[in-house]
Amino acid sequence: MTSEITLFVNPTAGSGRGARAAQPAASALRDAGFSVRTILGEDADDALRRAREAVALGTGALIAVGGDGMMSLALQAVAGTPTPLGAVAVGTGNDFARALGLPVRDPAAAGRLAGEALKAGTTRAIDLGRVGERWFGSVLASGFDSRVNDRGNRMRWVGGRFKYDLAILAELAAFRPIPYSVRLDGGPVTEIEATLIAVGNGTTYGGGMRICAGAVMDDGLFDVTVVGDCSRTTLLKVFPKVYKGTHLGHPKVTVHRVSSIELASAGVTAYADGEPLGALPLRATCVPGAVRVLAP
Repeated sequence: MTSEITLFVNPTAGSGRGARAAQPAASALRDAGFSVRTILGEDADDALRRAREAVALGTGALIAVGGDGMMSLALQAVAGTPTPLGAVAVGTGNDFARALGLPVRDPAAAGRLAGEALKAGTTRAIDLGRVGERWFGSVLASGFDSRVNDRGNRMRWVGGRFKYDLAILAELAAFRPIPYSVRLDGGPVTEIEATLIAVGNGTTYGGGMRICAGAVMDDGLFDVTVVGDCSRTTLLKVFPKVYKGTHLGHPKVTVHRVSSIELASAGVTAYADGEPLGALPLRATCVPGAVRVLAP
């Protein structure tokens, strides 16, 4: 393994924490004996091009500094390659790092952990989800939760978590169950009405909401959480339980463990790792051992 590693930095993550976090992370990696190269991009496409170039040139590791959006970009560069991925999680959600048991908003600790794993030659193989050419590490969301994302992204006049709280209230006011067509593991198509369907490689989304609380990142399977055709009142009772994962015991909630799922529904946008994937229909496949991570 080469002693040069690459920091892949989002300078705007967490209201500027990405740029500030790069320095202590880089210092920790240099203290561990590594040469550190930092790359940024003019935009997401340019950043991904630069990350893929670093991987192709044989960097010893790609270490993403930022939030889940940056982790998602990094996954597109390293999935299916032998290059390990590290995470310095300093964004708003940090669900990918949280699922791996990595430090959150502690860049020096994250840098030290990555350096120790690289020196010891220890990496962990985990699964990824794949939709077409797009990879995801945490959760694919569709339904009520993705509509909250849609609305929150349109709220340019307010920032942070508060805008998503407002978006939740607005979507609740307009809430109706959504008709889906669902196929699990290539079986028969089932027509259902549901509040949301979340496809979990990891456990959480939205900064710690345990929507797929039982998901395991190296078992070769998704945990698919289906919240059924709730009334608005039932949804108000169930939704807060997502933060602890206790919603899974509600009679309107079912979980399916599958290696692939096909989803179709008119007017629903899918999000994966907090980033828009596009409108349904889609087919998601769990790819075992698709990436090696610098994690316990």
